[in-house]
Amino acid sequence: MNRGFYTIMAAQFFSSLADNALLFVAIDLLISMNAPASLTPLLKLSFVLFYVLLAPFVGAFADSMPKGKVMFIANLVKVFGCALIFFHVHPLLAYAVVGFGAAVYSPAKYGILTELLPPEKLVAANGWIEGLTVMSIILGTVMGGALVSAKASAYMLGFDVPLIETGIDSTTEAALCVVVAVYILATLFNLRIPDTLAKYEHQERNPAKLIADFANCSSLLWKDKLGQISLAVTTLFWGAGATLQFIVLKWAEKSLHMPLDKATTLIGIVALGVAVGAAASAKMIPLKKSLTVIPLGIAMGIVVVCMTMVHSVMIAYPLLLLIGVLSGFFVVPMNALLQHRGHVLMSAGHSIAVQNFNENLSILTMLAVYAILITLKVDLNIVIIGFGLSVAGIMFLIMRKHKMNQAEHDSLALIGEHKH
Repeated sequence: MNRGFYTIMAAQFFSSLADNALLFVAIDLLISMNAPASLTPLLKLSFVLFYVLLAPFVGAFADSMPKGKVMFIANLVKVFGCALIFFHVHPLLAYAVVGFGAAVYSPAKYGILTELLPPEKLVAANGWIEGLTVMSIILGTVMGGALVSAKASAYMLGFDVPLIETGIDSTTEAALCVVVAVYILATLFNLRIPDTLAKYEHQERNPAKLIADFANCSSLLWKDKLGQISLAVTTLFWGAGATLQFIVLKWAEKSLHMPLDKATTLIGIVALGVAVGAAASAKMIPLKKSLTVIPLGIAMGIVVVCMTMVHSVMIAYPLLLLIGVLSGFFVVPMNALLQHRGHVLMSAGHSIAVQNFNENLSILTMLAVYAILITLKVDLNIVIIGFGLSVAGIMFLIMRKHKMNQAEHDSLALIGEHKH
């Protein structure tokens, strides 16, 4: 791998680290504002909203100038979103602005890989990016929890710069300064990303044509017998994963009596499990066998239901680790298959846009349902059981659909043989 690749990796790592830490700083801010509990999942919802709204346009924007420049602009938008909280803008609105930056950033970080590296290195490069992203989620979660803990905030607020009045006098402001510093670090790495000199002659500017083109790519992927299965699984996985984050935080508070700064370590444990499962499946499951892992998704849904019987931290850790391992093991082969089908049917950029749209629409839908259930004060154990059984049930339906696709394919092959 060349130096440009490692610069991209560093920029991506620090940008994602700050995104994840900021989520927990914003959650802590909502708690200190005595905001209703239903607003907490809406934070993530406001973040992913622009991934859905901008999906038809961000690919064309990423191709309209050097990718490093696109990533630089996107990071500046994130810094601006962060800064809004200093000026007492509501956390939901400020985090939505950060989400806008992240939506612009996404196609550029994947697109630049195809420009910078030969095709035979792309799978390894994607593996590195995914692995680092998971690591940034784990460290960002733990960092966010640490920044809002009483110990860290007392230390940061006690830190004085001689002769300068910083005006920073709350836990949130001190934590935000650290997050902004990490974003600025990512932005500095963006400036070091080499220009690959890749030029895309014609970039469509007409919004109606961009939407029509995007709709066409979406329908291609959903009609493809392998594409539809892998897209359905990854769409469910990301929606379930985002919702599980908030369920675990609430469960830690209710069943394990843990404060937010301690509860974030539980989310770190799930993410660690995802990393272990992802690494194991990358080694053990070749692309041809990728669909054999679907039953693990059913198992994951059933294991989630077991959370309702756990009231001890000692049992909570291995249980959440297992949920993570099962998730990581089944999502990596599905992601690889989806990227492969996307690449065969259309360009990589278009297929990533379709994937982003579907996965984030799933996150929006599932978080909205969870927020409604919290507003209606539905018992948390009922929410967890409903969530686990829904995931297991949908995975079972996807598995049946795949079997029907295979049977259809086999019968068509037989008809073809009889014709000869």
